[in-house]
Amino acid sequence: MPQTPDDSRVWFITGASRGLGRAFAEAALDAGDRVIATARDLSTLDALIDLHEGRLVALTLDVTRREQVLATVARAVEVFGRLDVVVSNAGQLLYGMVEEATEEQARAHLDVNFFGALWVAQAITPVLRAQGSGHLFQVTVAGAGGGSASTGLYAAGKAAVSALGEALAEEVEPFGIKVTLLEPGEYDTGLGELGITATEELDVYDEARARMMEGWSEAAEPAADPRRAADVVVELSRMDSPPRHLVLGGTAYDDVLSEFQERTDAYTPWAELSRRAG
Repeated sequence: MPQTPDDSRVWFITGASRGLGRAFAEAALDAGDRVIATARDLSTLDALIDLHEGRLVALTLDVTRREQVLATVARAVEVFGRLDVVVSNAGQLLYGMVEEATEEQARAHLDVNFFGALWVAQAITPVLRAQGSGHLFQVTVAGAGGGSASTGLYAAGKAAVSALGEALAEEVEPFGIKVTLLEPGEYDTGLGELGITATEELDVYDEARARMMEGWSEAAEPAADPRRAADVVVELSRMDSPPRHLVLGGTAYDDVLSEFQERTDAYTPWAELSRRAG
């Protein structure tokens, strides 16, 4: 049931113009909360702003610019007086083999996917610490910590964000701040079309690429509606003791458990050698 404006919470969401970020904003608004929606391009939010006049404020933000992140967070606090839920969601996809990525592509990619998350964390932590409360959601990816051919840079950035979130959670817990790492599976977000950068392909990987494409085609399932994930996140945001990690999506959950088992199975035969090294 929607809350009254007096007891509504304030959300700060990065990458809110489309995909999961927009779904998080819509779900929070439907729950009666207020939202600061940030993105580099705010034009897609015009209709949503008109629909929720006074409860949705859109601010331009490029998360790769640390000083802009700090200033935007300060502005967000001025607008509604506090921040209760922060969703660090802005991201992009770099597709290509590790050897193919240029220095410019690698740095630009990690500027968004890793350093952007770091700047947001640094900007909001003093605010939430001063309040003595708040909940940060960092969006990683299902099975963050592993990598697969052609998405190595993307996986590396998400794994780094996951490690960052683990450390941050321990550091800020004494101040009443909660941290949850969201690990989404496949959602219909447009990331694969609008948010993708591709490397220049080397022909030595043509055969490997063809095998991957065939495997993806065979395993492909319809991408889920982002709103289903957003409704779960709203529920999480109201929990007194939320989980540190949450996989979003049933298929993704099963895949993550399978990956953990495969990793355990890969380590086990080498236990004696590992112990000898100690």
